[in-house]
Amino acid sequence: MPAALVGISHSPLIGKNDPAPDVLAAVDEAVTDARAFIAAFAPDLVVLYAPDHYNGFFYREMPPFCLATEANAVGDFGSAAGPLSVDGEAARTLADGALARGVDLTVSARMTVDHGFVQPLQVLFGGIDQVPVVPIFVNGVAAPFGPVSRIRALGTAIGLAAADLDRRVLFIGSGGLSHDPPVPILAGAPPRVADGLIEGHPPTPEQRARGEERVVQAGRAYAGGSTSMIAINPAWDELVLDTFAGGRLEDVDAWTVEWMGAEGGGSGHETRAWIAAFASLAATGAYSMTSRFYRPIPEWIAGFAVATALPSGQRDEGLTARPGGLPSKP
Repeated sequence: MPAALVGISHSPLIGKNDPAPDVLAAVDEAVTDARAFIAAFAPDLVVLYAPDHYNGFFYREMPPFCLATEANAVGDFGSAAGPLSVDGEAARTLADGALARGVDLTVSARMTVDHGFVQPLQVLFGGIDQVPVVPIFVNGVAAPFGPVSRIRALGTAIGLAAADLDRRVLFIGSGGLSHDPPVPILAGAPPRVADGLIEGHPPTPEQRARGEERVVQAGRAYAGGSTSMIAINPAWDELVLDTFAGGRLEDVDAWTVEWMGAEGGGSGHETRAWIAAFASLAATGAYSMTSRFYRPIPEWIAGFAVATALPSGQRDEGLTARPGGLPSKP
């Protein structure tokens, strides 16, 4: 099975609280390279791992991960709203394959997703309906978190199941890296906030606008150094990327919940989406990271990264673009 991977950070503050022009230009160049990589690979199915930010999943039921056979985007922070082009048949095949391999996978027949899923689809493909996709939610926000080894097991099982599809599959991990935005916490929350986190009452447009403006203001305060949020941690981010680049995925089994939160911030657990994606790629065999970009961007409250990877054999042979795709780089 031809396979490829893109890992990409997301932030609701993109376009609302941007960094200096030179930093933004560097990000744009990395994203442009990722688009060219995707065009050269020409996937006919995307398996997208991403978190949620209390728009689709709430504490009434909070699975560690969940695969969708249908999904709709809420349109938060100006992202696109509406149905994703979910390949239901492929989604069911992957779900069956993961369950058969001993992963207790939750399945949603009508998942609600937010910018964590939508941003990579918009940035890399130009919209949420441009490519068949299987969305897989990986909890990166709502404690308590399970062991990272189970995320790796999920990714491995999905990768093995994908090999049975006879498709050109692109795995995408969306989130992180070090990341401590003002996400509400259930423990100690006032009753009204706790009720919203548990029951998931849809906000009115006015409530959503006020909440999103608070995040924008928090980003400006963070960039200005006036904040109690955990700082972006480039050393931790580079360690995470080094682990992926070196193919040492078994190392993540020793990453504790406490260590990830202390080093990567409250939402550093979004890195779990990357772990799942790399585990899926690794299930096809040895791989090589083909590009790597990283910048700490306080304005986006994120250690921002973009990476691409291919199975080693495909890299040695080179990418072959389908008609209409971009040619590969030498």
